[in-house]
Amino acid sequence: MRTFLWGFILVALFVIAFSRPFARADEFTDQDLKNWDAAFQGVMKEGEKLFHSALGTNAVSCDMCHPNATNTHPETYPKFQKQIGKVVALRDMINWCIQNPLEGKPLALDDPKMIALEAYITYERRGVKLAPGKH
Repeated sequence: MRTFLWGFILVALFVIAFSRPFARADEFTDQDLKNWDAAFQGVMKEGEKLFHSALGTNAVSCDMCHPNATNTHPETYPKFQKQIGKVVALRDMINWCIQNPLEGKPLALDDPKMIALEAYITYERRGVKLAPGKH
């Protein structure tokens, strides 16, 4: 009798669990896509402005060494970065550049300016195959 009861309970739970329509995390509308793209484009454009601005104390900007984010290779991070001496993410290298060539203060890793800089740098390399660790 106990086995029958447990079997009945398991079958009932199975029926309840699988008779409901499944909610999908990837359900979104065309308007959602437009809104999200507009939000991204706004952040990316802010990153472009920052990239072409002096972020330190010496009037040097990122674009003086990397016009249009060239030679930044965000697709290769994380990787060992010789200047830092360990494996780092792109944001660590951005902060290294802010502190050294730009002679500024590092940004917090969750600072909206850091997110904007990463968005712009990555956007400029869109379509390039990911190659983490590559030199």
